[in-house]
Amino acid sequence: MTEVLTPSNPGTDDYSDLPQRQAAILLGSILVVALCGIVYELIIGTVSSYLIGDSVHQFSLTIGFFMFAMGIGSYVSRFLHGNLIQIFIRVELVLAVIGGLCSISLFMLFPFAPWFYQTGMFLFISTIGFLVGLEIPLLTRVLSQRSNMRESLADVLSLDYIGALIGSVAFPLLLLPSLGLITASFAVGLTNALVALLNVFWLRDYLDRPRRMLAYVGLTIVVLFGLTLVASRITAYAQDHLYFDQVVWKAQSPYQSLVVTNTWRTDDVRLFIDGHLQFAEVDEYRYHEALVHPVLSWTPGAPKSVLILGGGDGLAVREVLRHPSVQRIDLVDLDPEMTRLGAEFPPVRQLNGDSLASDKVHVHNLDAFRYVRETDRIYDRIIIDFPDPHNEALSKLYSVEFYALVHAILADDGTLVTQSSSPFATRNTYWTVARTLEEVFPEIVSYQTSVPSFGIWGFHMASKVPDGTLGALPDSLRALTPDAFEAARTFSSDLMPTKTLEVNSIFNPTIYRRYAEDRKRL
Repeated sequence: MTEVLTPSNPGTDDYSDLPQRQAAILLGSILVVALCGIVYELIIGTVSSYLIGDSVHQFSLTIGFFMFAMGIGSYVSRFLHGNLIQIFIRVELVLAVIGGLCSISLFMLFPFAPWFYQTGMFLFISTIGFLVGLEIPLLTRVLSQRSNMRESLADVLSLDYIGALIGSVAFPLLLLPSLGLITASFAVGLTNALVALLNVFWLRDYLDRPRRMLAYVGLTIVVLFGLTLVASRITAYAQDHLYFDQVVWKAQSPYQSLVVTNTWRTDDVRLFIDGHLQFAEVDEYRYHEALVHPVLSWTPGAPKSVLILGGGDGLAVREVLRHPSVQRIDLVDLDPEMTRLGAEFPPVRQLNGDSLASDKVHVHNLDAFRYVRETDRIYDRIIIDFPDPHNEALSKLYSVEFYALVHAILADDGTLVTQSSSPFATRNTYWTVARTLEEVFPEIVSYQTSVPSFGIWGFHMASKVPDGTLGALPDSLRALTPDAFEAARTFSSDLMPTKTLEVNSIFNPTIYRRYAEDRKRL
């Protein structure tokens, strides 16, 4: 890649006579190179966010090291001389292979050890960034020989920025939802290889050994095209490698990766979102009974209208339907794929009792923050069932501003409940939720339960009316009893916060930092 070439034709390093059509090919190559580079960056950041969490941290590291590596590549390009077009094509082929394999390689590295994965991640980021940084100056030097440097630099930078824009928009709107991470990685690598092929074809007169280069390009295209064709099988293998259990359903939405697995020995259906376990069939009832029935049975009054934020799998809806007083349930879940899973996938439908088919249920695929801000409905009970605040997008759904909006649509005698992570594994996160709710509501009731798949899990209820009590629970609950609930309100010393906690706000997302600190402590 960094070989200094001496062309067999003495004129091959002189591009002053480069025709307009060939120059246009090189300019188009710059646009595609920038597009592919930004997509590789987004793929690595997304994979790391899925597998490790903390998306701000992962994307910040990815962008920072990628840009640094591009700078190193740009600097090293000054030492390359000879047939610059041929060097560019070689770099493009290396980038196609490494970029194409980055996604599947990271998925395969993850199960071993965190340091092993992070080492691989930084190697991919640095190598891809270095190669992208190497290419742009090479093409700039070629184009500057047929015009002045000012015009060449302006053309190159303009197309570089346009390509980056196209890539950054195409990834979340087109590539990720339609192809998924692994297939998108192969497809973008194939795009790099096709750019190399185009350059070999149109600029063959400027290459030392065009037939040999064509053979290299052809081999790379065949390999990446073959990987793209079998990407679904490779993805299935990677998911089995990641989840161990059999993957029985999967979907990649614009918002998240959804995977359902089944353990054939115990018939245990499990849902994973972005690689994080959301429920396991064997014990999900313990979580959902604790989430739903205390708030539905809390005095005063029998609730008629219930809002569920999150919970697109329909399991919380199943428990709400046990209360005959409830006449309307509004379920707000951003992702249509999630509610489709709850409404259409037979194992999940069986688990949720086909709850989403009830005529009492009204599904809204909207952002929860937007819904509570814009709705004109008033609810007797609100159930908040979001994932843990492991990224900045989720952090706002645990903020004082969000709870103030929820307070505004809660009836005068209404009560809400929110899942609040684990008071054992993420104790400061758990109590930050309570501290934030206290800014808005006069009464907070904290309690916890044991869910074997997760450990100790915690909830908070918040009421507009103080001094509420637990009323009658539905019959035939599998775990929750009045005595169990009273015991759940007692916290041992190792479940209490370890520091003075601040209110979580959109403007000061303390819960996001607390969660990261808690996870590092494990």
